[in-house]
Amino acid sequence: MGSLFSYSGLTTKIKAMKRNLLTDSQYREMAALDSVAGSVEYLKKQPSYQHIFTQTDAGQMHRSDIEELLLQAEYRDFSKLYRFANLSQRKFLDLYFMHYEISILKRCLRNLMGGQPMTLKLYHFQEFFERHSQLDVIKLTAAKNLSEFTANLSGTPYYALLMQLNLQENLTVFDYEMQLDFLYFKTMWRMKNKQLKGKEQQMITQCFGSRLDMLNIQWIYRCLRYYSMTPEEIMALLIPVSWHLKPDQMKKLASCTSLEEFFSLLKTTRYGTLNLANLEEQPNPEKLSLQVLARIHHLTALHEPYSVASLNSYLYFKELEIHRIITIIESIRYGLGQQQILNRLENVM
Repeated sequence: MGSLFSYSGLTTKIKAMKRNLLTDSQYREMAALDSVAGSVEYLKKQPSYQHIFTQTDAGQMHRSDIEELLLQAEYRDFSKLYRFANLSQRKFLDLYFMHYEISILKRCLRNLMGGQPMTLKLYHFQEFFERHSQLDVIKLTAAKNLSEFTANLSGTPYYALLMQLNLQENLTVFDYEMQLDFLYFKTMWRMKNKQLKGKEQQMITQCFGSRLDMLNIQWIYRCLRYYSMTPEEIMALLIPVSWHLKPDQMKKLASCTSLEEFFSLLKTTRYGTLNLANLEEQPNPEKLSLQVLARIHHLTALHEPYSVASLNSYLYFKELEIHRIITIIESIRYGLGQQQILNRLENVM
């Protein structure tokens, strides 16, 4: 177990913040609303968001404005925990921050390579990134092409990767995003062993290892369902790190000739034996992933509350909450009903 003395204050802070996370009943209430403005008014009444939305005019807000404020709320929670953490705990948070950097880089690349203007005003996040990151989000937003975007990453861990990718021809946004994911997970997998020891290392390994496995399962499923790809082509897309899903199991899954065969094999893996979903019904693997990761993040924090597991768990569920709120608001904007929205939430990662 982590140090009771060093984590007692931080764990108390996390418990207080967890009480403000939205409940299932609150998601149902939001899903029943009939307007985006009504959703904003609802968020104004929630402790986690009232400080962010209090000065806003709900009727004048666009989707990008709302998303921007929700990200501010997520970053604000990270900053709260960072200020409350000691030096050792901050090392983990510094490592975790790479996740936020990757998300921003993906967003910038989608807009840049798609020829679309950046709707999210990243300059609002500049101060936050200046405190925790080497990224200059203002320069990244202003880049007019990939060469300029890459040059603005000089001095960061992403520069060499982007330089290498830019030399290749006919790469898509997906290729860039996939390689950024590879970099992130390989870095996290390596650094967790250097910065964490004992039970803390074990808990974080379980969380990130399961996340890696579930991403690979999802990618294999998508390749089998939507694309005509050889097993070798599928394997080349996977994150080259495994946890409970062993390399030979990944090869067998990638070699399936039907979804029936895929789910039959999946039942024989560690994740198929958890009985979290009826694999006979061929559920969306994103739903299975959500169930697996929610369970693991909950249990690791429950079993090791005085460790980085509590930090990792809270940040995971906060990000999940932000994604769910954005999904609800987007669904309301498109006129979906309550049950349709709740069904969509089952697959939100």
